[in-house]
Amino acid sequence: MERCFNIAGPCIPGEHYMLPALDRMPEIRRLVARRQYFVIHAPRQTGKTTAVRALVRELNAKGDMAAIYCTLEALQGMGDPDKALPQLRGLLIRSAEAVGLMPPSDTGTGPAPQMVREEPPPWTATIVSDTLRMLCRRAGKPLVVFFDEADCLFGPTLISFLRQLRDGYVNRDMVPFPSSIALVGMLDVRDYKAQIRPDGDSLGQISPFNVITEDLLLRNFTGDEVRTLYAQHTEDTGQPFAPGTIEAVMAWTHGQPWLANAIARECVEKIHRFRYSEPVTPADVETAKETIIRRRDTHVDSLMERLREPRVRRIVEPVIFGGRPLGTSVNDEDYRFVQDLGLLREENGALVPANRMYSEIIGRYLSRDEQTQMMQSIPDTPWATPDGLDMPGLMAAFQEFWRENAGADRHAYDYGEATPHLVLMAFLQRVTNGEGRIAREMALGSGRLDLCVEFRGRRYAIEVKTAKNFAGEKSFAQLAKYLDVLGLPEGWMPVFDPDPAKPWSEKLYTRDIPFAGKTLHLVGL
Repeated sequence: MERCFNIAGPCIPGEHYMLPALDRMPEIRRLVARRQYFVIHAPRQTGKTTAVRALVRELNAKGDMAAIYCTLEALQGMGDPDKALPQLRGLLIRSAEAVGLMPPSDTGTGPAPQMVREEPPPWTATIVSDTLRMLCRRAGKPLVVFFDEADCLFGPTLISFLRQLRDGYVNRDMVPFPSSIALVGMLDVRDYKAQIRPDGDSLGQISPFNVITEDLLLRNFTGDEVRTLYAQHTEDTGQPFAPGTIEAVMAWTHGQPWLANAIARECVEKIHRFRYSEPVTPADVETAKETIIRRRDTHVDSLMERLREPRVRRIVEPVIFGGRPLGTSVNDEDYRFVQDLGLLREENGALVPANRMYSEIIGRYLSRDEQTQMMQSIPDTPWATPDGLDMPGLMAAFQEFWRENAGADRHAYDYGEATPHLVLMAFLQRVTNGEGRIAREMALGSGRLDLCVEFRGRRYAIEVKTAKNFAGEKSFAQLAKYLDVLGLPEGWMPVFDPDPAKPWSEKLYTRDIPFAGKTLHLVGL
């Protein structure tokens, strides 16, 4: 069978290029051996399912334990435990059948003979624990259960589920119960607790999930791991990856597994069309990442839809314009939640997009409605010159556009103070669309949004400020440093002033400022 780069579902040995998933989570075997209950969390499509399925196969093959993999995805949206938990029991039975703990049945949803009861729900208050005890008796050896997509559970269903696990955990020295259980999903321990608190409910003082070391995060690929993954394709087909290609992939993806596979697949299958004699190059990576962003695959779409959520928006908004929301700290649940989702990560004490591709996607996604509305009013490239862009003319045109539209509620999602930045990004994206690109650098707490517009072989540096985070020479020094990094002699600094009482005659200005051997163009808005 010809292997390929996988972008849909768990990796399957022999079908997909893949790395040993458990190597990225070496603690998991120790936790199972010590009869621990724990959480495995990571963003979607990072290899969680592949890892736990591999461990289930390993444990069952070894023979001194029995292991079950049970996905709860079918329970999405079922908040009523009287409806959800009997379904969960059926999922457990079918999972047990898959590894030979239960004889095959037609449906796997009816009550097992040992569990026939005449009373209607609320006997669901013990249905999960009763089922797990029954499976332990059938196994006759320590039982390990992995509940994948556990974050599909919510509200009373989640509370009842966790209570039954807790009750079984604290009594397992007297009554058979799994020796180890893992909840697998995007949520960590804090997020499960956060889901419970709004309902005014509690799991009580005793919980199988109360030890912070029992919360495992599945990390991204390293550069060496991406190199090893791609080398499998070279070994199978002979197609080489040119020098600098792996570095380009890491620069755009930060080792995010789905993105690393998606870029390779795009290069091999779409750009080179299986012509294995042609090497994959850094230029191919640039083309592939742009195609993936524009195509908005399910992975990208599902992640970006999270930006609609208020708890996500309150953290992402300041990342766009470089501030910090009032009262937010590194211990804030929402601050941690956006990292668990894989949208953002910490770097040098600041919160930044998880990788450069997400930075591009966030900016384009949040400004796409603006771009659509601009399609009719703004020509494609009226400021194009034979060798680049007429930046003074472009900035003057944006000043006019902003004056005419600043008061309109144009943005579909209310991103507050970030809205001016998003409108500017939409404007730039519109005028460079097709021929150019915009590189975005965002960081919470840095007080800045760096943009680099690339058009017809030239680069233009822009650092966006608001009136409240514009700090004179300190801001000029930031832009001058950015220009040094890019090797450019001049740059632009738009400064948005949201004060409705200030007349436009004071807000709109253009000033050229020499600073540290550079020319800085200050653009008032």
